[in-house]
Amino acid sequence: MQRRRVCVVLVDRANYGRLKPVMTAIAERPELEMVVIAAGTMVLERFGYPAEIVRNDGFPVDGEIHIELEGSKPSTMAKSVGFGVVEFASEFQRLRPDLVLLIGDRYEALSAAIAAAYMNICIVHIQGGEVSGSIDESARHAISKLSHFHFPSTIRSAEYLVRMGERPECVLGVGCPGSDIAREMDRSISADILNASGSGALIDTEKPFLLVIFHPTTTRFGGELRQMSELLEALRTIAMPTVLLWPNIDAGSEQISKAIRVFRDQAAPTWLRTITNLMPEEYLAVLSRAACAVGNSSSFVRDAGYFGTPVVLVGERQEGRETDEHVVHSAPLADELSHLIRRQLAHDRYAASRLYGDGRVSRRIAEALVTLTPFVQKRLHYIYEVQPGAHTTPAPAGSVAVGGSH
Repeated sequence: MQRRRVCVVLVDRANYGRLKPVMTAIAERPELEMVVIAAGTMVLERFGYPAEIVRNDGFPVDGEIHIELEGSKPSTMAKSVGFGVVEFASEFQRLRPDLVLLIGDRYEALSAAIAAAYMNICIVHIQGGEVSGSIDESARHAISKLSHFHFPSTIRSAEYLVRMGERPECVLGVGCPGSDIAREMDRSISADILNASGSGALIDTEKPFLLVIFHPTTTRFGGELRQMSELLEALRTIAMPTVLLWPNIDAGSEQISKAIRVFRDQAAPTWLRTITNLMPEEYLAVLSRAACAVGNSSSFVRDAGYFGTPVVLVGERQEGRETDEHVVHSAPLADELSHLIRRQLAHDRYAASRLYGDGRVSRRIAEALVTLTPFVQKRLHYIYEVQPGAHTTPAPAGSVAVGGSH
C-alpha cells in the first residue's frame, strides 16, 4: 500500500504547539507518511531555534528554509512572503507531498499556501473562518480560499467558511487541536521552567503571577512603542510577579522590544522576568497556572479558556475573535488596564471552556487526512433560498451543515 504523504508546515512556536498533537496522530496512522518543513522563526536562533525542539520531540524536520527579512516593517513582511513562495516551492518540488497541512493565519503560511496551490497540491487548512484584528484576518481568509479542505476551530467559523463559498462537504470537522494538549497535559510546573532562562526577577510558581504577551497589530503600524509603554505602566502600578514573553517577528516588534528594554533600564522592576521562548507544553502549563494573562496573544482566547485562566485582552489584534467569559477587553491605556487586571485577579478562575474544542480533535484530523479524496480545481460554492416573487438570496449560514463531526 502506498502511503499518502502529508507535508506539515511549521512557522513559529505557537504554530508548532497547536500542531504537535496532530503530528502525533499522523505518525500513528500507517496510511500516512509525514514530512515536515520548518520556516519563519522556527529556524531562528534568537527565538531559541524551535526546529530543534521538534526533532527532540521525535519528529522529522525534512527541510529548513529561511524566509524572514529583517527590519520588522510592513515592507519586510511583504517581501518575506515573496521569499517564502520561492523557498516553499523548491521544498514542495523536492518532497513531492500529496497534501500540505497548514494552520492559522501567519504570513509565512500564506506563502506556503500560494506555492502549493500553484503547484496543484491539495491543501488542508486548520483554524480557517475566524475573525480577528491585524493583517492576520486577511491572511487567514486568503489561505482558506487557496485551501481545498478545512478543519475550523468553532461552529461559527465553519459557517463563515461556507458563507465564503467553501463547499460544506470540504469542512471536515470542528475543533482546535490545542485543546488536546490542554486535556492531557500535566499542569504542574517547577520554578526552573521560568527561572532557568531569560532574565530579571525570580518567579515563585507556587504564588500568583501574571503572564504577559504583546505582539504588534500590523494594521496599526506605528503605535507599538506607546501601547507597550502603557501596558508596562499598568503592570508597574500592580507590581506583582510577572512573566513577560518577547513579541513575535511581525512589523512593529522592534518598537515593542525597545519599550521593554527602556522600561527595564529606567524602572528597574524587581517583579518582572522576561523570557524569549518556552516549550509548547511548558508554555501551556504556565498559562494554566497564571493568575491572569494580559496582552493580545491568540492563546489567551483559545488555550486560556480551557484552563479558565482570567484574561485581559489588550487592543485590536484579536478584535472580533470569539471569546468565552474568561476574557475582558481593554484599550492599551494604563488606567483602564490596571483596573481590569485587578478585577480579573479578584474574580479568580473561570469554568473551563470548550468553545475551541473538546480535547479530542487531532485524531479526527488524522482520520480525515486518510479518508478525504484530494482534488485541485476549486469552485465557488453558492447556496440559494428561492422565494416566490423575490430575488434569489444566499441562504443563512445556520442552514448549512458541515461535513465532519463536531
